[in-house]
Amino acid sequence: MAEEIQNEFEEFEESNELFEHYRFVADPGQKPLRIDKFLVNRIENASRNKIQEAAAAGNIRVNDNPVKANYKIKANEVITIVMSYPPREIEIIPENIPLDIIYEDDDLIVLNKKPGMVVHPGHGNYTGTMVNALAYHLKDLPLFNSQDPRPGLVHRIDKDTSGLLVIAKTEHAKNFLARQFFEKTSKRTYRAIVWGQPKEDEGTIVGNIGRSLKDRKQMAVFEDGERGKPAVTHYTVLERLGYVTLVECRLETGRTHQIRVHMKHIGHPLFNDERYGGDQILKGTTFTKYKQFVQNCFNILPRQALHAKTLGFVHPTTKEFMSFDSELPDDMVQAIEKWRDYTAGRDLD
Repeated sequence: MAEEIQNEFEEFEESNELFEHYRFVADPGQKPLRIDKFLVNRIENASRNKIQEAAAAGNIRVNDNPVKANYKIKANEVITIVMSYPPREIEIIPENIPLDIIYEDDDLIVLNKKPGMVVHPGHGNYTGTMVNALAYHLKDLPLFNSQDPRPGLVHRIDKDTSGLLVIAKTEHAKNFLARQFFEKTSKRTYRAIVWGQPKEDEGTIVGNIGRSLKDRKQMAVFEDGERGKPAVTHYTVLERLGYVTLVECRLETGRTHQIRVHMKHIGHPLFNDERYGGDQILKGTTFTKYKQFVQNCFNILPRQALHAKTLGFVHPTTKEFMSFDSELPDDMVQAIEKWRDYTAGRDLD
């Protein structure tokens, strides 16, 4: 039972939790000291080299200004640092699994993840993951070692969500990209099919997201702000298809299951999202033919209807903004076409 629960919790690690965020205030009597020496004595399991890499990427700041590793801190200064968690004791087995790579250079890879592929190993998923495939593809790079289940990861998407991910190939790139995701300067949009018809063509959903008090396998919205972490999702209606709607979602934050939880919160769960109730007929008629039609759509799209379509970030070396776009996967395209055919000529108001 414990392993089963842990396996479920693996999905709940959110984008920012790939990285640790520390904040220190130097003592009033602090004498000038190199910041890398200061931090290595205060962060457990952090090597001086790893701290220096974080500084080189601009991830160490004093009074909110980036500093180099040789900066000497002084009394009462506020130090913040973002760095990746230390490796876990899980051996990564390189596996020759095909990856849909749409861009690659010396610093990073942008790939299009297929639905059903777990991003990184965890309890119950030690092989067959995207990281296993990356370990094979990049087995000669020092960043990809057998003891780190998250090499190069700066963000992730759920197992049954498809779409774009950026992978760092160097420690510098990992730190540089991590800062963008941590500070929410990266750009991401998603396509989703949701149940029902949003009243407005555009909207913003604001509400803290945290683990549900009723079901720990789910996340939930806490409007009072006393629980969870702040989350903001902007959505735009792209196409109304009778009892479902195709929407674009833009994230300001990267909380676990954010789009799935926020859309459910406003009464529009994602189509065929089993965890959040979208795998039931939530809108429509009681006719047998309609029920069969929906079931056929579920069979075509056997997962939540969510795709990470665009991704934008500043390149760690060239400092140029890069933008990528991916086509909707076949299962979503086919489901949309079926709904178009179903609604054509019908008055579904």
